[in-house]
Amino acid sequence: MKYLKQFGIILLLSFVGELLHMLIPLPIPASIYGIVILFVGLEKKWIPLSAIEETGKFLVEIMPVMFIPAAVGLLDSWSTLKAVFAPYLIITALSTCIVMAVSGRIIQSLLHWHRKDRKKETQTEKG
Repeated sequence: MKYLKQFGIILLLSFVGELLHMLIPLPIPASIYGIVILFVGLEKKWIPLSAIEETGKFLVEIMPVMFIPAAVGLLDSWSTLKAVFAPYLIITALSTCIVMAVSGRIIQSLLHWHRKDRKKETQTEKG
């Protein structure tokens, strides 16, 4: 029964994400709305972690199984994909490198900004 309750909470938040997707005219997937609502609820302690923890762990554990139909679909469409495989591979590799570089730069900037802020606080406390 506990797992049904936890799964129900996750489904409810997913449903709210679907509603927001229909109401808000932005190109954001409904699942993103749902996960943001879940995140905010957990951060603000509106939803205790224990209310979804075990079912969340289970869903993460079985996540690879969810990719099997997509992989089979790709194998089934190999004759169509063969002609564009190299460009897709290059684009995927380049975009992954760009995302990693940009993310790294942003994190470095945030860390630098945070250290500067901390240094100012320390100097203010001393002086």
